[in-house]
Amino acid sequence: MEAQTLRPQKKEINLKGKLSYSWEVRAWNTIRLKKEIVNEFPQLKERLSAFGYNLVFFQDYNDFEKATRKIKKNKEALPILLWLVKEKTL
Repeated sequence: MEAQTLRPQKKEINLKGKLSYSWEVRAWNTIRLKKEIVNEFPQLKERLSAFGYNLVFFQDYNDFEKATRKIKKNKEALPILLWLVKEKTL
């Protein structure tokens, strides 16, 4: 079965969250979705469904622009923009 992209219900969500450390793989690799995201994508509450993700990383602005033009041309669901940030510690 082909994967179906989930689409948000509202216009914009702007959240900040934290990564969780996994001792098994010794890396900060777990992103916990906040309640606002789960509310925006109610399909995520389906316990018997399986969910995954598609991640695309661009190192060049031109490649990113080409991809966004293609998304717009094909009227695909808008991607979620995610920045990985290192927070200041005291």
